[in-house]
Amino acid sequence: MEVTRKNYKDSLNTVYSAIEEADFLAIDGEFSGISDGPNVSALTNGLDTPEERYTKLKKHSMDFLLFQFGLCTFKYDQAKSKYITKPFNFYIFPKPFNRTSPDIKFICQSSSIDFLASQGFDFNKVFCHGIPYLNQDEEAQLREQTEERRNQHANGGGTPSYISPSSSKSPANVPEEHKDFINRVIEKVEALFSNSEKTLDLEPCTGFQRKLIYQTLNWKFPKGLHVETVETEKKERYIQVIKVDEEERKRREQQKLEREQEELNDAVGFSRVIHAISKSGKLVVGHNMLLDVMHTIHQFYCSLPEELITNTSLAELEKQLKDTPFKSPQVETAAGFPSYDTAQEQLHEAGYDAYITGLCFISMANYLGSFLTPPKAYISARSKLIEPFFNKLFLMRIIDIPYLNITGPDWNIQVSWVDDTSAFVSLSQTDQVQIAMNTSRYAESYRIQTYAEYVQGKQLEKEKLGQTVKSWGEDGWVKSHYASSTTSSGFGKRSISPVQGEQGSGEPLIADGWSHYSYPDSTGSKKMKTDGVCKRMRTFPAAA
Repeated sequence: MEVTRKNYKDSLNTVYSAIEEADFLAIDGEFSGISDGPNVSALTNGLDTPEERYTKLKKHSMDFLLFQFGLCTFKYDQAKSKYITKPFNFYIFPKPFNRTSPDIKFICQSSSIDFLASQGFDFNKVFCHGIPYLNQDEEAQLREQTEERRNQHANGGGTPSYISPSSSKSPANVPEEHKDFINRVIEKVEALFSNSEKTLDLEPCTGFQRKLIYQTLNWKFPKGLHVETVETEKKERYIQVIKVDEEERKRREQQKLEREQEELNDAVGFSRVIHAISKSGKLVVGHNMLLDVMHTIHQFYCSLPEELITNTSLAELEKQLKDTPFKSPQVETAAGFPSYDTAQEQLHEAGYDAYITGLCFISMANYLGSFLTPPKAYISARSKLIEPFFNKLFLMRIIDIPYLNITGPDWNIQVSWVDDTSAFVSLSQTDQVQIAMNTSRYAESYRIQTYAEYVQGKQLEKEKLGQTVKSWGEDGWVKSHYASSTTSSGFGKRSISPVQGEQGSGEPLIADGWSHYSYPDSTGSKKMKTDGVCKRMRTFPAAA
């Protein structure tokens, strides 16, 4: 089902029902761009930690827009032994609700726009008929402004967009240059009272002039009028004056308030679908969905959170956990024991480090309590909130394996990407290598070689690259002839070697078994274990 601003309200109940009855949901998004700085391969480098990936996407991707949100619900039909699907395509664009609502700025990336255009994407549906939305903060702000206007109505103050005039003790202060304009308005309103017409539409004018009209009519005609600003399809605003009795005036006031509420709900727009998905508690699946989830939260719910802890060294960790949203715990040293003062750092004294570690744990555990309903300021070490972290030992400098699980199964494989098409795969058992090699003989979409074969191939490549012959061309310029550059995979894309000696340094591997290597679009370096045991493989797609 295709959903735009035109049929959104009529489709909402269908969407809600589909979500409610579904066994699970699948989502996908189309964006105006991916990266405002690094190229995509650098933005999603295979050697990123989860924190690095999140930080890069948050910094370089959130100024783009999610143009189209795909939702497909799946419900299993026991009688038919098949899933029943209900797909939805939502076209989305942040149309401003009024002059005080957010005026969203966004950027586009030419490659993304070109790709969408090549796939027949209808940009007119986005810009002309896209469903608006508000995040929670924006919605709360607009509802507060609406409530303030209602309070002004109750006090007889009126608003720039709507008023039912009441008595006023003094005339409006009209600047000299606007007096002729206001006098003409008064004449037209007086004529309305003397003829059979019920409604008077004044000419479009500026916001300041409309304010003067409200003030003047409020003083000049305290009863019998309903005055309201009306907006045309071309966004022109004009004032409509209607003759009313007291009962009609109250009825129109109520209609105006109900219309404002409906318009505000319309402004919340597509965010209502996201709220329904969240409240349903249904499983949501997606393909490479980190960016989809981040954009969904950012546009329709709230600002993305910062990484709370950026440095796990004990001294820095202790400092970070003193700042919001964390809170330093209240502790007291038992009688007969020397107390520590955190202002006098005694790092690398075992007792002090243990003390600081405990303080950090308390701060982080208590922070988890802030998510409970109602929030709790104190979380016990035996709390269910802490159980997911029991028996997990953090492993430093290992990208794919964040921790060692003492009481459960661990990962037995490590993947380290070299470039977009090849990676090193480390297996926990040496005999698994031959099994993988035998299996790969029947593969068509990828090839595998041992790490020893990879190193040998890189060495041959270096030797070929060194065979350079120079000759003079007829135009007097030197021509260089190089042997073709190929990796050991047999096709032309060159890979970055993890072996330090392959970078032209001529130095042997570092004695601790770790060697530095660089990867594309990076100013830093990583380490990879090269333990000499033939249990590393390199995988890459087969040549076309």
